[in-house]
This record gives sequence, structure tokens and C-alpha cells, in this order.
Amino acid sequence: MTRRKRHEEHTNHEAWAIPYGDLVTLLMALFVVLYAISVVDTGKYRVLSNSLVEAFGARIPVAPIQVGDPTLALEPLSDEVLRSLAPVDLGALSNSGQTLDPLSPTDLAIESTLDAVAAQDRSSILSEISEMSKEMEAALEPLIQEGNIQVKRKPYWLEITINTSLLFTSGSATLEAAARPALAEVAKLLVKRDARIHVEGHTDNLPIRNPIYPSNWELSSGRAATVVNLFAQNGVDPKRMVAIGYAEFQPLTGNETEAGRAQNRRVAVIVLPNPPAPAVQSSDEPERLRSDYEGIGSIR
Repeated sequence: MTRRKRHEEHTNHEAWAIPYGDLVTLLMALFVVLYAISVVDTGKYRVLSNSLVEAFGARIPVAPIQVGDPTLALEPLSDEVLRSLAPVDLGALSNSGQTLDPLSPTDLAIESTLDAVAAQDRSSILSEISEMSKEMEAALEPLIQEGNIQVKRKPYWLEITINTSLLFTSGSATLEAAARPALAEVAKLLVKRDARIHVEGHTDNLPIRNPIYPSNWELSSGRAATVVNLFAQNGVDPKRMVAIGYAEFQPLTGNETEAGRAQNRRVAVIVLPNPPAPAVQSSDEPERLRSDYEGIGSIR
């Protein structure tokens, strides 16, 4: 029988191309990702810069961040800068016998943002805050004496703190009938003011879980929205109001005792007068300062 010839098996010398192609594909994907994260949206970076200005009173340069650049750090404010941020009429107010709470970091941030506003405009804002404070204290004097309402005058805004025991029953965001006249009186004073109104709801740290309010977030937001709704029903422009819920995460004092928890359960009405609009704007800077001021409530 004739022997069949055995065909020799040839080695595939091009098998290296498969892993090489995979490696090149992975490298291309890597460099695409590196390029994507090295380009920062200038608009978003400007928003970040403005937020840091509001929070810390310092400006960071608006420039794209490249891969490998050192982290930008905020320089601490010197004592001279902090002193320069004091309200222009603070001494006059002290001499008149009126008292103000000590400046907080929020106060300093607001004054830093308004640094380019004319001195007479800042003075008019201070005057309006003083007038509103006197009106609120006169209208709510009985409740202030009972300790259910506090009126605090800050350099650039007015804060009205209302104990929720006056407004709501435990675990509820439905207004008590006895609370409506007091809130209607506050709304009556706010109607005639050109101001932004931030209503903040706060709770204690006791957990709540029911079909309506699964957590303190929903409860605090619901209470703030209820007060905003009542203000709107009494003539306050809804476009000027914001409802904010902080749950238990911004307490005034500790939650270890019932007295402390009662103090932390509150609704705060923050009144922010709008600065006078400039007659002529040579650039978009004054308008930006105005919008920054209007968004002050977000840093509180």
C-alpha cells in the first residue's frame, strides 16, 4: 500500500497581533479618559468659584484645571481683611442703643459678596433691616415674651425663629388654628417689602416613620412648605419665597434633653432685602453680585 504523505503543521507566526490589538485599544481608551478629565467646563468652574466666594470670602482664579496641576487652596483671611468686612453702619447702630449679634462666617461672606455695592446702598439695606425688625417685634411682642418667637437682626438679613410647638402637633405638618393669626401678621409685614424669603424647617433627632413622612427630611420640608403656602395665601409673592428642609442636621443645641429637642424643633423665616439695582451697568459684574446676594440662603 502506498503510504499517505503527512502534511506538516505550520506555526501561526501572526498570533501576536490579537493581544497587541487589544492592548492598543485599551491604551486608546485610557488616553481618551485622561483627555476628558483634563478639560474642565469653565462655566461650571465659575459657579464653583462663586460658591467659594460666598462661603469663605475668597476668590479662586477662573482657569481650566489641567491634569497634574497642584490642588488650589484658599488662603486664610487676614485680620485686616476681616476688620474691613464689618458693616459700615455697625458703630452707628451700637451708639443708638440697638444691639446686633456678633458677626458669623455667613455675615462675613455676605459682606464680602456685596463689597462692590455702593456704601449708600449698604446703608439703605441696614436701615430696612432695622425697620423690619422693629415692626416684627411690635407685632409679635406677646409671642416673643412667651418665648415662642425670636426676632434676630443680622447685619444683612432678618431671622424670625418660631417654635414648632406653636405651629404643629408632634409628627404633623398641618398648621394649628392658633398659629394662623401670628403667621398672617408676619405675612402682612412681608407683603410690603421687596425681599426674598427663605422658610427653613428644622426637627429634633428623634426618628419618624409613617406613610406620610418616612423621615425627618420630609417632615421638615413639609412644615416649611406649609408656612410658605400660608404666606402666599396672605398676599406674599410666591416667586420671592423658598421652602427648605434641614431635618435634624442643623440643631441650635444638643438633643440629649427634652428642652434641647424642643428648642431644635423650629421654623426659621429668613428675610433678605434685595439691594437697589444700579441705574447703569457697564458690565455684567453688578448683575452677578445681585444674583450672588439672592442666593445667600443656600450657604446657611
